[in-house]
Amino acid sequence: MTNQNALKPVTPALHQDPDDHGHDHAHGHAHAHVETACCGSPVCGSSPVADTADLPKGALLFRIPTMDCAVEESEIRRALEPVAGVKGLRFRLGERTMAITADDVALPHALDAIRKAGFKPEALGDASAPAAGAAAAPARIAGMSIGLARLVAALVLAIAAESISFLALEGKGFLAAEMVLALVAIGLAGLDTYKKGFGALVRGRLNINALMAVAVTGAFVIGQWPEAAMVMALYAIAELIEARAVDRARNAIQGLLALAPEQAEVKQPDGSWQTVMADAVPLDAIARIRPGERVPLDGVVTAGLSAIDQAPVTGESIPVDKTVGDPVFAGTINQTAALEFRVTAVAANTTLARIIHAVEEAQGTRAPTQRFVDRFAAIYTPTVFVLALAIALFTPLFMDWTWLQALYKALVLLVIACPCALVISTPVTVVSALASAARRGILIKGGTYLEEARKLKAVALDKTGTITEGKPKLVESTLLDASGNEAAVFAIAASIAVRSDHPVSKAIADGLKGDRAEVGDFTALPGRGVQATLSGQAYMLGNHRLIEEKGLCTPALEAELERHEEAGRTVTLLASSQAVLALFAVADTIKESSQAAVAELRALGVVPVMLTGDNAATAKTIGAHAGIDDVRGNLLPEEKLGAIKAMQERYGAVAMTGDGINDAPALAQADIGFAMGGAGTDTAMEAADVVIMNDDLRRIPETIRLSRRAHAVLWQNITLALGIKGVFFVLAVFGSATMWMAVFADMGASLLVVANGLRLMRAEKG
Repeated sequence: MTNQNALKPVTPALHQDPDDHGHDHAHGHAHAHVETACCGSPVCGSSPVADTADLPKGALLFRIPTMDCAVEESEIRRALEPVAGVKGLRFRLGERTMAITADDVALPHALDAIRKAGFKPEALGDASAPAAGAAAAPARIAGMSIGLARLVAALVLAIAAESISFLALEGKGFLAAEMVLALVAIGLAGLDTYKKGFGALVRGRLNINALMAVAVTGAFVIGQWPEAAMVMALYAIAELIEARAVDRARNAIQGLLALAPEQAEVKQPDGSWQTVMADAVPLDAIARIRPGERVPLDGVVTAGLSAIDQAPVTGESIPVDKTVGDPVFAGTINQTAALEFRVTAVAANTTLARIIHAVEEAQGTRAPTQRFVDRFAAIYTPTVFVLALAIALFTPLFMDWTWLQALYKALVLLVIACPCALVISTPVTVVSALASAARRGILIKGGTYLEEARKLKAVALDKTGTITEGKPKLVESTLLDASGNEAAVFAIAASIAVRSDHPVSKAIADGLKGDRAEVGDFTALPGRGVQATLSGQAYMLGNHRLIEEKGLCTPALEAELERHEEAGRTVTLLASSQAVLALFAVADTIKESSQAAVAELRALGVVPVMLTGDNAATAKTIGAHAGIDDVRGNLLPEEKLGAIKAMQERYGAVAMTGDGINDAPALAQADIGFAMGGAGTDTAMEAADVVIMNDDLRRIPETIRLSRRAHAVLWQNITLALGIKGVFFVLAVFGSATMWMAVFADMGASLLVVANGLRLMRAEKG
């Protein structure tokens, strides 16, 4: 896929936010970050400060502990709008970090603006430093531990205040104690909520913090002190639990970081071995791994033969044999023998690191369902706020309610109005599915492609390297000289073939067993083959044309050659000066997984189609073996593009799968582009919509199944969140629901949808 850069922007492709139909990737442009509502925030519109994919040197990284979701990211962006000199921003909600590029004069003003919005930025250092992002995790965990202790104290005080009220203890002292306990509990649990809530109200915005600030303040004003304290404590604890659960989903892929060891054993100039930190190992250094150790860095084997468990990177369940010249990837496990390898990527740029980076980028995109929910929440929250206001002001005039009862019901309704369960249901589900796919060697570049995969009606498959292995293999050897000894004749062919660098000769040498004899007078015959002498006898190993020129063809041989050519095989003949001795047929063999993948696609109702530039006879043969009926051969790149357009008109949503330059136009045109061979391939990883890390076609139907399941879970969560709110809405207006009951219901709904979304991470099969 080395030519896709002309069609898709490489780095910005990781930041795309395609439209609801998921076609933007086909148009060769990337979108700036689109801000949407979260937790009921109105849609913000595009920020004037652009997201920056690769921040320049000098960009600073800050941790923002209370930045839990997109609404708070939006609040920060809004706060920075008036600040001149802010050149670039990059947010990582999963890490709660913000990287900022700003002039020296502008930076203090930018930080002041963030603080006025109710957030506390904590400096982590240079954003480009590899350790900067990693430092956010322990700091976040420490912050959560401190926050939990404070909230537990707030809950204890709220319970004490509630106990005084429940026991109806009389006297001014008890009344004062009840109010003070409630006030301290609210202060401990709700300080951040009040800062962000009133900040949002000042800017004319409604979010969950604003709703809770109004509801708790209103309850306190009308004398419901214990209930106000209990509501704030329960809400804050629910937010903390929810944040931890969401972190588990957002950071699931970060568990892969632990797979790559921190240290590597590196060969020194004097030939000795020394253990050094992996992030200090330079390119082209020689490293060593022993059996049972994990590979610390990407590299190419220079000495040794061993089996490597590549499951952490490619999802392959069977270990892969590695010898000199084979690639190894950081995080994989050496099993049987010691290996030495030359380092080909520094720690920050290994295949494993790029997978993690790509999934982090994917987490920042908006899936279609998520955009729908955000737009719904943007209408839902202010609507409920207006309804609560109407209940407080008008119901006493038309119903047998006191003003105090009406105000209390309105406050309960405000608590119920919290759309957190609804809004959080989509990102946690999408991120769980992305992490689950990455663990199985499927790199999905955003929620859009995850959701759109379920709509696929047809999948176009390239032949070479996709359905087939992509390299020639000896498939048939035939002794043609009845008087010859098969083992001796094949040994002659192998001895000559092993001297040639031609792929077909290499396939013959690899496919023939036995000893190799010394050859002399080895000569290449351009366009025909090679010739050499063994034990004083001259032999030729060449193609049909060479044999014809030597006058050695016979009608029987011509018929045999025709049979192989119709099957799409390349035939090489071994001949002496008097006769043709043996025939060797070489072909690109079908992958073991291809037939199963095609069968699975059919079972899902998806039509498989082969598009290849190879000749029609070969394509038809391979298609028949794979179980594909619609086979199209002799296609140029522009003809593949036309075929995809025609398939889209006929079937609807279409995917293209390939790994070569000639696949690039078709991959760009398709609704989803699947790249094969992502492990170690920069271009494929950056340009494709979905990367199959281990070349296994079965990952495509697995992606479709995962997409369908994720879609089902998304709508289960949406239905659950709205259903619970609907029940409590009725109870709030016409029943006897209390504020703390509403908080429990909201907390329960949030935790239910989070748990339901997290199920996707545990699934082994999509």
